[in-house]
Amino acid sequence: MLKRLTRWAVAAPVALALVTGLSACGSGDSGAAATAAPSSSAPAAPTSLTVFAAASLTETFTELGKTFEAANPGVKVTFNFGSSATLAQQITQGAPADVFAAASPATMKTVTDASLAGAPTTFVRNKLEIAVPADNPAKVDDLKDLTDPKVKVALCAEQVPCGAAATKALDAAGLKVTPVTLEQDVKATLTKVELGEVDAALVYKTDVLSAGGKVTGIDFPEADKAINDYPIAALSKAPAPDLAKKFVDLVLSQQGKDVLVKAGFEAA
Repeated sequence: MLKRLTRWAVAAPVALALVTGLSACGSGDSGAAATAAPSSSAPAAPTSLTVFAAASLTETFTELGKTFEAANPGVKVTFNFGSSATLAQQITQGAPADVFAAASPATMKTVTDASLAGAPTTFVRNKLEIAVPADNPAKVDDLKDLTDPKVKVALCAEQVPCGAAATKALDAAGLKVTPVTLEQDVKATLTKVELGEVDAALVYKTDVLSAGGKVTGIDFPEADKAINDYPIAALSKAPAPDLAKKFVDLVLSQQGKDVLVKAGFEAA
């Protein structure tokens, strides 16, 4: 009897140790499997928005960009301002962008014809003025004065919207102007006047206003026959399509219109 009890006393701890060890192994395997299981989470939302916009929109879109960032914390708006024709070409060549705002339907058509944007919406209009230095040294009073060979004139190149509008206005007046320089966007054209390198230039009314007291704007009747429509569209390959739609909505909203009209644009 004593021998049987002794054998049980020795065997019991061994059996218990085996059971405990097996339980520990099972518990460890389960924990390892849980650790190794991949965790699923939703992809991070885009935090940047890229807008390609006509140079004449620089001041207004910069303001609207700050408004957009304030309404969408964590989002950064990056602008590429320049000639609408150049921007359209960059988009068709694959430059990543979310929104395109052009200074003419013709330049927007380059993008829509390539199936890179949905139907655009005209959001404002703009027309030309004669910009002269504040002291107007050449005494320019009207469009005809720009035909004087002694008056140095800057124009936008004809392939960009401000140049096409200038050609249309001069044709409507039956006048021919020989510029001393042709610039690739309206801001570069205006700069020639601000620096006193030319006596006059044909630029948008909005650009004259944005220059403050550096230049003086002169209205002329033929400008009414060369008004530019400005279309905007979210791009079909936008890296941030939801943000693109929100930005277009802001531009088209009453808040957006108020900013643009205050800067001298005409409501569409």
